[in-house]
Amino acid sequence: MTKREMNLRIFQGKDIPYPLFQPRIESWYNWHRQFNVMPERYKDYSLLELYDELDISMRYIAYYTEIPSPVGLKYTDKVKINEKEVDSECRLITIDTPYGELTREIRLTSDRNWRTSRSCIKTREDIKKATWLFRNTEFYFIEENFDKGDKFIGDRGEPQFFLPRSPYQSLHVDSSWMTLEDLIYAITDLPSEIEELMNAIDESYDRLYEEIISCRDKVRIINFGENIDAYLLSLKYFEEYLVPFWEKRSNQLRRAGIYTHIHIDGHFRPILKYLKDLPFDGLEALTPEPQGDVLIEEMKEYIGDKVLLDGIPAILFLPIYSREELYSCMEKLIRLFHPRLILGISDEIPEGVDEEGIERVRWISEYCKSFKTGKGDSYGL
Repeated sequence: MTKREMNLRIFQGKDIPYPLFQPRIESWYNWHRQFNVMPERYKDYSLLELYDELDISMRYIAYYTEIPSPVGLKYTDKVKINEKEVDSECRLITIDTPYGELTREIRLTSDRNWRTSRSCIKTREDIKKATWLFRNTEFYFIEENFDKGDKFIGDRGEPQFFLPRSPYQSLHVDSSWMTLEDLIYAITDLPSEIEELMNAIDESYDRLYEEIISCRDKVRIINFGENIDAYLLSLKYFEEYLVPFWEKRSNQLRRAGIYTHIHIDGHFRPILKYLKDLPFDGLEALTPEPQGDVLIEEMKEYIGDKVLLDGIPAILFLPIYSREELYSCMEKLIRLFHPRLILGISDEIPEGVDEEGIERVRWISEYCKSFKTGKGDSYGL
């Protein structure tokens, strides 16, 4: 049975021969390539060759893979976007609207990526401008890019990708729009205006969801990349803005036979009671202690029969933690969640860990495969 077949069977509730290990190592690989610190053993490996060498499963088609995203974005002819270079490390992005300009500032950071240093929505008028912009924005599905990713991953896993975030999360996690502080003030002071903006964002996704559903023979599992941290989110807003969006959009896909899961990679104790009833088939990147704020046993109690994706805290791959500590966590996750488990790292292996960190990935892979022979003990400690 291939890893791809195992991946889908887990969501289907069918048996698999051993626990599937699907850690994300793309960022680690990219970081070591970028700064020319790849361990000698792997210096000539491509990303796929490293996945195969470690014998691990792959999840995402457009995450540090050089495969373009299958989610496209286009504007009507009314939208005019201009970029001005302030200096070699600072640029201004300006969008013309009938109500004035929206401007955000981006800066070149130490990792040589351009990141937002000043968001563009600060005032009531800015909200009006952004609402107009999203009324002239359309997200769509690029089947050709999905096919490229499908071919790239092959039998290493069921090809998946991230959907655009819910309007609430998009406004502050995609920092080009608003800071979290500004969003909270806007909801409090200008609720009707900010809700109109959220509706415009949601409507800009209509074509995307319809086109994904038309390709449901190809797209079988999909991720809501929300990046939830419950301590940055009041339960009031969670119930008012997030759950209704998820119920609408996730159920839209699930009715078409597409499995969905959501990325919750921050602290989540305040929302434990909601997890079992969220409209998803799986929960990705839930992080227990010592990195997160819940016990593995509590995760099991509160997620019901949903698929758990990942579960191993990323910090257990750092040298300050022993393999014995990593083993204890991994063994408990497998014992409590398998076969409703896609074992992985919450949410990925730290970029800067050395060769020992990546060898721990190899060791877990070998441990998981040992289950098919009934030898899943403290392998290789």
